[in-house]
Amino acid sequence: MTLEEIHRQQPMPAGHDWMQGAGTALHELLVSAQRRGCLTAGVYESAKLMNVDPDNVAFCVLAADQEDEGDIALQIHFTLIQAFCCENDIDIVRVNDVAKLAAIVGPSEDSGEPRDLHCILITNPNEEGWKDPALEKLNLFCEESRNVNDWVPTITLPE
Repeated sequence: MTLEEIHRQQPMPAGHDWMQGAGTALHELLVSAQRRGCLTAGVYESAKLMNVDPDNVAFCVLAADQEDEGDIALQIHFTLIQAFCCENDIDIVRVNDVAKLAAIVGPSEDSGEPRDLHCILITNPNEEGWKDPALEKLNLFCEESRNVNDWVPTITLPE
């Protein structure tokens, strides 16, 4: 048995602290990305960006409330986005509370209208050497989740 095989057999750190840390890191990342202009919100806007420049996408968040679970079109979009992210080595998480995302991200800066927050992409900024510690924490969280065959982990945002 190799070291990698042993590592894969170890369970993901259990408990509320690990999940809470991921939720806090996601909150920090969303705030930071929005401030830097590296946040794209909306299923169609995200799909366009991934089609044009997939190498620029650093992280993906899919969000759906309980009532969205019955929306077949949205679930098809989610499946396609997940497949694209897996093919392009883009870490991806799910969030089950669109209202919390809206509180963090807010309305569109251009029109002030509420945005479609079902898909949010974090892109690499034009600045060289920008390393966000929250993004690094989330990348580690996603890697650990994949080690226990949870390919699209669900994160709970902090209150």
